[in-house]
This record gives sequence, structure tokens and C-alpha cells, in this order.
Amino acid sequence: MKLVDPTEPDLSVLIDKTIAVIGYGNQGHAHALNLRDSRLNVRVAQRPGSANHRRAQADGFTPVTAAEATQSADLLILTLPDESAADVYAEEIAPHLRTGQTLGFVHGFNIRFGFIDPPDGVDCVMIAPKGPGTLLRSLYTEGKGLPSLLAIERDHSGSARATALAWAAGIGATRAAVIETTFAAETEADLFGEQVVLCGGVTSLMKAAFETLVDAGFEPELAYIECIHELKQVVDLVYTQGISSMRERISNTAAYGDVTRGPRLVSATTRHCMRTILDEIRSGAFAKEWIAEHRSGGAQYNHLLQRDTFHPLERAGHSVRKLMPWLES
Repeated sequence: MKLVDPTEPDLSVLIDKTIAVIGYGNQGHAHALNLRDSRLNVRVAQRPGSANHRRAQADGFTPVTAAEATQSADLLILTLPDESAADVYAEEIAPHLRTGQTLGFVHGFNIRFGFIDPPDGVDCVMIAPKGPGTLLRSLYTEGKGLPSLLAIERDHSGSARATALAWAAGIGATRAAVIETTFAAETEADLFGEQVVLCGGVTSLMKAAFETLVDAGFEPELAYIECIHELKQVVDLVYTQGISSMRERISNTAAYGDVTRGPRLVSATTRHCMRTILDEIRSGAFAKEWIAEHRSGGAQYNHLLQRDTFHPLERAGHSVRKLMPWLES
């Protein structure tokens, strides 16, 4: 792991520049607000009529179109969803790019898989906070920071790194740590983590465990508590202390079951499946599949989401959460 020297970032690099944040969603709102609170000149581009457009206005911005933002900005930060960013780029951003500008990304997806190809004369950098925008914002307001990844794809100006580090400082990332990587490494590892552990792996494991208990005659609410509700407690311990320390803070029975039964679940077959998923990511097959699904209307994607919305675990979870009304606050 290559950490950036904390004395290297210089926020003044962006003092006389105009920054345009394209998109005011989860990441966009945090970048825009943090950069503005760092006394930098920030504009926001957001589609009129949307909830995020109204949110930007409520936060004191006067949203413009992506085309207008591109024409006035020195640093453009694209925080749009992966699946729509390339279309917005082609229609509203690319025609107005000029030599000397910097194109910034918060995730490497569109650069890694070639859906966006910046022209000569334009720098291309990435600052990828390792957490949601809400956390990036809340930590900043507390005087803290969220670790972020730095990557330089193109450095035509010779100052791409300085620009990226100033951006990182402006959002508070340098209060924690900035780690150097590449667009390819960030994208591939991020997608793999999401699919195999954080989202795909965890949700599939929870659902399968819930179904196993219910099929064996256990009440759904009990199955939900044991296989889903209590997950947060263990994850919080791992998040703050690490796996070994988590095992010191749970019962010996739980820890023994962890180290003896867990490996039986993650078998050679599971590891082979993980490798196949990684190969699909690195070859670009997953990216092509996802973009094709989006551009065709997303019928399969929406069907799968809708199917799980009516899974029995959702009803059980609703009943359990009603016992803890403070969760809704």
C-alpha cells in the first residue's frame, strides 16, 4: 500500500479554479458541499425537475446543465451512476471539453472499460472515497476524513497529481489517508468486493440461511434475528477492531463455530466461483453485460429486484424492526 505523504497535498492549487460537480446524488452532494466548505469555487450540474436538483437548490447551489458546467470549469468531477455517465459524457460534456481541463472520477468503471475516452490535452484523475457520500460528508463536518484512493490515468498538463491531491484535501480525505492505485485496480477490486462479499455474497448468504431455518420449521422472525439482524453487531466489531479482536469479543462457542464451520461454507467450489466472477470483471464481460442491460431498459434487473422485495425475510424483518422503533429515527 502506497500512502501519499500528508504534507504533499496543497489545497491552494484549486483556489483560483472553478470546480464543476456533475451529478448531485450520493457522492456528488458530499463532494460539492465539502469543496465549497473548503472555500473553493464550486458549481453543480444536475438535471432539472429531479429530486437531486431540488436538493442542490436547497443547499444553496444554482444547478446548471452538464454542458454549461463543462464550459466554465477547470476541474470536472463526474459523480453520475456508472450506467448513465457515458451517455451524459458523450452528449453534454465531450463536445465542450478543451485543452487544460481536468476530468475527475470517483470510480474507475467508465475509464477502465473504455466507455469514456478523454481527448488529448485533458488530464484524467480519480479520487475515490471508500465509503458512501453521507459518511464522507458527516466525517468532514466533524473535522475528520474518509480514506480515499488516488489514480492518475492521463497527465497531459504535468500537474494532474497536484490537482487530484488538492481535490482530496478539499473533501477532507487527507485528514485520514490517500492511497495511490490505478483506475484498473480500483475498479476491479471494487466490483469484486461488491459482488462476492459486500452485496452479492452477504445478501445471498443471509437469504439462504434464513430459508434453511424456515424450511426446518423455525419461525421467520427468529430466523431473521439470528441470520440477518445480528449481522450488524459482528460487522461493527470487525469494522472497528478486526476479525481477530471480534472473535475475542464474542462467545467461545461462537468463535469455535466460526473457525471450524465457516471454512466448510467457503469451499473449493466457492473459491472457484469467486475466481470466475473476478475473471468476468477483469475481461470486461460484466461491464458489457450491465451496460447492455441498462440500455435495453433493465427488465431483468428490475424483475430480480422486485422478486426479492416480496421475499418472506422482508416481512419477517419488518416485524422485527417494529419492535425497535428507534431504528426509524
